[in-house]
Amino acid sequence: MIRSLYIRVVLTFLVSVIAGTVISFFVSTWIFEDKLNENAQINLRNFGQDVVQIYKTLPLREAESFVSGMKQLDSYYIRMYDATGQFQSYGKLNGHKSAAVSKEQLKKVLDGGVVQTTPNGIATVLLGLPIKTEMGTKAMFLETLAPPSASFVVKFGLIFASCSLIAGSLLILVASVYLVRPIKKLTKATKRIAAGDFNVKLNIKQTTEIGTLARSFEEMMHDLKQLEQMRREFVTNVSHEVQSPLTSISGYAQALKQVNLGEHERNRYLDIIISEAKRMSKMSDNLLKLSMLESQSQQPRLAILSLDEQIRRVIVALQPQWSARKIHFELDLESVKVKADHDQLNQVWTNILSNGIKFSEDDGVIHVSMEQDAQYVTVRISDSGIGIPIEDQKRIFERFFKADRSHSRKYDGSGMGLAIVKQIVSLHQGGIRVESEPDQGATFIVTLPIRPLTDS
Repeated sequence: MIRSLYIRVVLTFLVSVIAGTVISFFVSTWIFEDKLNENAQINLRNFGQDVVQIYKTLPLREAESFVSGMKQLDSYYIRMYDATGQFQSYGKLNGHKSAAVSKEQLKKVLDGGVVQTTPNGIATVLLGLPIKTEMGTKAMFLETLAPPSASFVVKFGLIFASCSLIAGSLLILVASVYLVRPIKKLTKATKRIAAGDFNVKLNIKQTTEIGTLARSFEEMMHDLKQLEQMRREFVTNVSHEVQSPLTSISGYAQALKQVNLGEHERNRYLDIIISEAKRMSKMSDNLLKLSMLESQSQQPRLAILSLDEQIRRVIVALQPQWSARKIHFELDLESVKVKADHDQLNQVWTNILSNGIKFSEDDGVIHVSMEQDAQYVTVRISDSGIGIPIEDQKRIFERFFKADRSHSRKYDGSGMGLAIVKQIVSLHQGGIRVESEPDQGATFIVTLPIRPLTDS
C-alpha cells in the first residue's frame, strides 16, 4: 500500500500521461487513417498511370527495362501477370509481405477493369491496372511498401509520446513538491496541536482548496486555543470554588473535636458545615444543569404559557427574600402568551430577580416591565443596587465569573446563575444583555420569540 501522497501524485500523473498519450495516438491514427489512405491511393494511382503510359509508348522489352530501373521501386512493388497467372515482379519487398491477389481480381483486371483495396490497414494500397502490349493484355498490380506519410506519422507519434512523457514527468516531480508542501505543514501543525502547542503559523497564502483547508484549520486552531483556555479557567475556578467550602468544612470539623467546646459553639460550627455542604451541592447541581444545557441533551419542552403571570408567581415565591429587606416591586406587565419551556424560563426569572434582590440596598426598588411586538417580547428587570463595572459587563454571563469581586465574601453565590440564564435564553432562540453603571443599579433585558422557529 502506497502511503506517501507525493508518490501517489507522481504515479497518478504518470499513469494518466501514458494512458492519455496512447489513447490520443490511436484516436489520431483512426481519425487520419482515411486521409492517409486517400493520399497513398492518389500517389499510387499516379505512379501506376505513369507505368501504363510507358508501356503504351515503348516496346515491351524497352518498357520492362525502363520500369525495372525506376527509383520509385524503393517505395512500390510491381507484379505483371499474364493470362496464365504467371507474373514478373519489379522492386524488392525488403521484408514486407506482399498482398495476395485473388483469381477474381486478376480476371477483372485482365478483362480491362481496375482493382483498388487497402489490405494491410493504414496507408497500404493494392492497385490493379490493365496494360495492353504487343504480347496481349497484362494485369499490373502495384502496392506500397513503406508509405512515407504513414511512416512519418508513426515516427512523429512515438517521438511526441516520449517527449510528452519525459517532460510531463519532470514537471509533475517539481509541481508535486509545491502541492504536497502545504499538506506537510498541516501535518506538522496537527502534531504540534496534539502536543498542546496552539501557537502555530501556517503561512499558506494559496486560494485553492488547500488554501481554504489551511484557513479552516487556522480557525479550528483558534477555537481550540480558546477552548483550552476556557478549560483551564474552568478547572481553576472549580478548584477555587470547591476549595473554599472544603477548607471551611475541614476547619470546623477539626474544631468540633475539642473536648471543652460549648453546645452553642458546637451547633454554630455544625450549621456552618451544613451550609458549606449545601453550597457545594448547589454548585454541583448548577454545573450539571449548565453541562446539560450546553450539550443540548435536555431540549426545551415547549408549551403555551402566560409570561406575565409566570413572572408574578416568581416574585411571590421570592417574597421572604425581598420583604425581609423592605424591597418594593414596580410592575408594568401586559398580558403576553409565549411558547416556551415553563421550568427553564422559571429559572431565568428566579436567577435574575434573586440577583436584583441580593445586590439592591435595603428599601430599594426593582422595576419589571414587559412589551411585545409581532414576533418578540422584551422583559426589562431593573434594580437599584451596586451596579456592574463596564469592564465586567462583557463577562457577566461567563461561568464562575463574579462582577462584584470586592464584595465576593458578602454576597454568596457560585457565579454560574447568569451563565445558566444565558444558555436557557439561547436555547429559546432569544437574547439577553445588561445595561449598568456603578452604584446606579443594573438592567437585564431579555428578548424572547413569541413562537420559536423550532415550533412546527
